[in-house]
Amino acid sequence: MAESLGPRLYSCSNCRNRVSLHDDIISKCFQGRNGRAFLFSHAMNVTVGPKEDRHLLTGLHTVADVYCADCNQVLGWKYERAYEASQKYKEGKYILEKAKIVKEDW
Repeated sequence: MAESLGPRLYSCSNCRNRVSLHDDIISKCFQGRNGRAFLFSHAMNVTVGPKEDRHLLTGLHTVADVYCADCNQVLGWKYERAYEASQKYKEGKYILEKAKIVKEDW
């Protein structure tokens, strides 16, 4: 009989706090500050910093940095507002940098 596996999780690379589910990945084709990043529909056990406008590769966005709730490491950012119509799908979504998260229990 096969083992019952729980959900595949991503954790903070610094303290192993669980921050997202693999099933919440929308895309793995994003660029973070320090390399490759993933776009997630949800994040957990994170805190969201103040909103600010940033010029990113795809134009102007209002974003807020996302921090691990346990160790305060910056993990990425949350898209609060996209000014370009083609980028609206990102609103409310999270960028977590691949270098800042690790696979947990899989």
